[in-house]
Amino acid sequence: MENLNLTIYQRIRNDIIDGNLKRNEKLTESKLAKKYNVSRTPIREALKQLELEYFVRDSYIFTPTKEEYRQIFEMRILLETFAIKKAGIVYTKKDFEELNQYTQIDIDKDDEQEIIRVNDQFHQKIMKATNNQFILETYQKYRSFIYLFSQTVINKRRPNLIEEHKEIVVELAKGNVQNATNLLEDHLKKDLEFSLYYLEFKK
Repeated sequence: MENLNLTIYQRIRNDIIDGNLKRNEKLTESKLAKKYNVSRTPIREALKQLELEYFVRDSYIFTPTKEEYRQIFEMRILLETFAIKKAGIVYTKKDFEELNQYTQIDIDKDDEQEIIRVNDQFHQKIMKATNNQFILETYQKYRSFIYLFSQTVINKRRPNLIEEHKEIVVELAKGNVQNATNLLEDHLKKDLEFSLYYLEFKK
């Protein structure tokens, strides 16, 4: 059910992340105003913000080039490996239990949208260990790209995806922070290469 308490910016942003807005369809103020039943003014302001956050470019949902995807993932790797090192310092038993919960899913049997949601929770949980609003806001800017990659690796059933999450949690819980960091970096690089293959050749 749609949450009408969200701002227009949040509603458009969520629809981009969830794939409810088509990437090849021009996002005009009049069309969006009609869709969300508002005037053009909040639509105009929302689009300005979405352009700043790389969600929209030239009135279309921003679709990066292959090289831009690699650059985005370089940023993601920097942020998440920093976050997991912080997690190794600040995590309590409860935090480890929560993170472990996000590995208890079967990628071959469970609902695809549920797997995408749990996968997102796993990485969001790691990021929250930074307790740094500026880092978290930077990470959020790339949610549309992260969602697209998550959707691809799960839809195409990337081998060992959840097993790698489990290995990361085990090493982190043991206090082997560097091992966990290396595993996370390797995990994200595999996501990138797997996704680029399907994003490039799926048509």
